[in-house]
Amino acid sequence: MKKLISEFKEFISRGSVVDLAVGIIIGSAFTAIVTSLVNDVIMPLISLITGGLDFSMWNIALTSDPEGPVFAMGSFIAAVINFLIVAFVIFMLVKALNKFNRKKDEAPAAPTTKKCPYCLSEIPIEATKCAHCTSVLPADDK
Repeated sequence: MKKLISEFKEFISRGSVVDLAVGIIIGSAFTAIVTSLVNDVIMPLISLITGGLDFSMWNIALTSDPEGPVFAMGSFIAAVINFLIVAFVIFMLVKALNKFNRKKDEAPAAPTTKKCPYCLSEIPIEATKCAHCTSVLPADDK
């Protein structure tokens, strides 16, 4: 039993589990913000564009009873718009994070060696005479 408890403590204390919990909490708070954006800002704008059409009234009655079950098409449309906005915002956040985290390509270091034009051995870039074949190097190769 003690081994089980110690394994559970180790599992819970891992960074990935804590990160996941934080992500879920922030995600639920973010969902509330996006839902409010859709319901309180975007849907009224869509309603204004469509001539005052209220999506919440888009229901298909399944029975003749006014209190009977309905297909709530307007709520579904709002949920789809909500999902698309959340997906777009997450896409933009990931794209920004990837750009931020991308390491800038370092300029290649200046070469420190060159090849002797006579024997093709590697020699220091400042050399005026090849250490391998003792040829005097042309001045323009520096």
